[in-house]
Amino acid sequence: MRALAALLMLVMVAAFVPAALAVEPNEVLKDPALEKRARNISKRLRCLVCQNQSIDDSNAGLARDLRVLVRERLTAGDSDKQVVGFVVARYGDFVLLRPPVNAATFVLWFGPLLILLLAGAGVFVFLRRRRPESAGAAARPLDAAEEKRLDALLADDGPGS
Repeated sequence: MRALAALLMLVMVAAFVPAALAVEPNEVLKDPALEKRARNISKRLRCLVCQNQSIDDSNAGLARDLRVLVRERLTAGDSDKQVVGFVVARYGDFVLLRPPVNAATFVLWFGPLLILLLAGAGVFVFLRRRRPESAGAAARPLDAAEEKRLDALLADDGPGS
């Protein structure tokens, strides 16, 4: 039982190792305040290789280069906003994990909502037009000719036909 618990603990620790090892020891700044700022900025920037990870979590070479660049800019005295602005100026809004809402990203932010609204309107129109054709005919009374024909059909269907 202890072996199973130890194995489970090892698997849980191994699950967190890749993210913990993404920032290499030689990248870490000596000033804890600057390092904290660098980590916060790195968590907001997209790895251009992985695209679904921040540069703080990625082991890609380009992500490492961007982490080093962020730290260099911070040690040079740039503010957080200036560092992010420098990276965005080089790589565009795509490098941000949360791009700003502007004309270029309008479809990105509001496209899914627009598609959902159009789909809902389409379903509504489809269901409104889908009324059965015979529902209106069953509601009106039969005329004399129809009643005669119905009586004839019912008389033919009697027992022994």
